[in-house]
Amino acid sequence: MGVLSRLKLGEDKYPALTGVRALGATVVFFDHFPFQANAHLVVNVMAFFYTLSGFLIFRIYYQNTQLNRHWLSKYFVNRFARIYPVYFLLLTVAVLLAHDYRPWVLLKNYTLTHALFHPSDLIIQPSWSLTVEECFYFLAPAFMLLARRSGFAAVLILGCAMLTAALAVSKLPTDFLHTAVFVFTTTFFGHFLEFFAGVYLALGVMRIEDSGSLALRGARWTLAGLAGVLLFSAAMTLVYAHPPLRMWMIIVLNNFLIPVPIALLYWGLIREKSLLSRLLSTRLTALLGRSSYSFYLLHTLIIDYISVPWLLPLMGSRSACVLVTFVVTWLASILLFICFEEPVNVFIRRRLNKTDKWVGMQPSFSK
Repeated sequence: MGVLSRLKLGEDKYPALTGVRALGATVVFFDHFPFQANAHLVVNVMAFFYTLSGFLIFRIYYQNTQLNRHWLSKYFVNRFARIYPVYFLLLTVAVLLAHDYRPWVLLKNYTLTHALFHPSDLIIQPSWSLTVEECFYFLAPAFMLLARRSGFAAVLILGCAMLTAALAVSKLPTDFLHTAVFVFTTTFFGHFLEFFAGVYLALGVMRIEDSGSLALRGARWTLAGLAGVLLFSAAMTLVYAHPPLRMWMIIVLNNFLIPVPIALLYWGLIREKSLLSRLLSTRLTALLGRSSYSFYLLHTLIIDYISVPWLLPLMGSRSACVLVTFVVTWLASILLFICFEEPVNVFIRRRLNKTDKWVGMQPSFSK
């Protein structure tokens, strides 16, 4: 209980968004290990994570961003401390389990550049999205300075220019960025608008926080966001049923359209005390949300190396195996977060950021 009390569960600035991380990780799990084999979801869960990342990074760091060595070193130390240690640990475990010691594959995976090249050679299957996230983290200081000086429209134009440049590179005979479809499905450049939906949301939230209270009555924004998400999810289901339309229609829906209702949903979760907001703001969802990164990296290792080859034949029931794996994976992820991820994160930040504990606003953002 002492460890849990130090985590200050339920004290996040936007607690419902921490719950969204837990819910998103859960959906990813059941997509990778569904109750019925090959019954995969068609909802773009990563858009929820990318929009959330865009929001949190801008909300935490935007107001204090500086383009100097002191600030940048602290910013990148914070990002490294949050993302890399648990990834390094689980990647090393995965390498030993897979017996894959090819130097180029190891280099790409350990440097988190694997999703910029085709084939990506993923040792941890979901880790392709970390490359997308890291590209945004790397570029975010420039985006924040540009937004402060010239507004969001300038950042949007820059994002479009970067996508155009990536598409031009994809036409070259190289494994780097490879093809237009690869750019749109696997790289930050194709997914930039999902992050920028969160950026726009953060700028709007900060403007309101500077002028008064965020709180709104009712649940209209939450319901509008949910309705939009459900509408586009239904559209994706229809597109998947007609393969000739599939690839580019899915890219349009996933990368360019669904970020809008996701941002509306987050706007509602931040400002409205709806039933959904309260459900996502409990201490349990806070703990699961904090542990969701470990869960995200760990779950396919448990599925691929324990549940499918050993537990499923032993239990005989796929549904029971899925449920047991789900519970065990969350318990293991919570332990990994409490015993390794968070202590190492705090240690690195204190060790390397000796003068300041935090570069942005406050640690209660938990990003």
